[in-house]
Amino acid sequence: MFYSIIIPVYNRPDEIEELLESLELQTIKPFEVVIVEDGSTLPCNETVDNYNGRLNIIYHVKPNTGRSDSRNVGMQLATKDYFVFTDSDCVFPADYFERLDKELQENYSDCFGGPDAAHESFSDVQKAINYAMTSFFTTGGIRGGKQQMEKFKPRTFNMGFSRAVFEKVGGFKDMFGEDIDLSIRITDAGFRTMLFHDVYVYHKRRVSFRKFFKQIFNFGTARINLALLHKGSLKIVHTFPALFLLGAIVIVFMAIFHALWWLLFPATYSLLLFADSFGKTNSLKTASLSVWASYIQITAYGWGFLTSFVQKIIFRRGLETAEILKQKYK
Repeated sequence: MFYSIIIPVYNRPDEIEELLESLELQTIKPFEVVIVEDGSTLPCNETVDNYNGRLNIIYHVKPNTGRSDSRNVGMQLATKDYFVFTDSDCVFPADYFERLDKELQENYSDCFGGPDAAHESFSDVQKAINYAMTSFFTTGGIRGGKQQMEKFKPRTFNMGFSRAVFEKVGGFKDMFGEDIDLSIRITDAGFRTMLFHDVYVYHKRRVSFRKFFKQIFNFGTARINLALLHKGSLKIVHTFPALFLLGAIVIVFMAIFHALWWLLFPATYSLLLFADSFGKTNSLKTASLSVWASYIQITAYGWGFLTSFVQKIIFRRGLETAEILKQKYK
């Protein structure tokens, strides 16, 4: 197999340095690297120049039009027949393409996705956020965990599909949840999608809880648009954070006005998160931060989901029909 690695980048020269270094260290290198500079004021051209000759790089600069359009431009520039997508804040383990090549040779799939992991060099906050985004006890494993409550849909930090998929289905839409939208369209078009558990990347994600909250809030609001775009795509697991948030409000109310023993519920859940994170990270600090990150993850997603649901479904404010959305996110 020969791959085109497509990377949109916006003001992240330091991250690109780490990413390209990890690609240079790959045990096999059947790939080209397509970097699309999305109107950055801090371009990564000097970093790219340092790796020219060490890696096969296509570097393209364009005005700022967003990550989805940048990925689509990358696919148009790519010369190989299988595209691999990642974000600039990811790092590849040295045997990533060796593992991916083995999986596709033995069990070919038109589209694949892989999970993410926390590298040992990550900060405690980054490790805690990674736990919150990947744990079965927070997301239900829907982002590539060993245990899953919903059929896996690839995410763009670790996703790939063939040129044939692109030619038939098209590219990414300019919206939050663009990777889930495309995954659904790929499946609907009759292509096979698989999760490769052992083909993972190290994903640094957000470096502060404030930015993390904002990002996850947007994910929650996007779920309603996805439900409007794709009938039947909304699953019970997607409502859990909203139900959790409503339940937390009830528990606080009951603890204040009825009995303090109601606080045993969040206390028990917190202990479960702490124990699970400590078992995976072997760090008391990371485990403690993981509890906080998990509550942020669930609360932010639940609040975003409820906000969009109330506005668009209950009060019909700002509601756009599926046809309008399809035109808007063409």
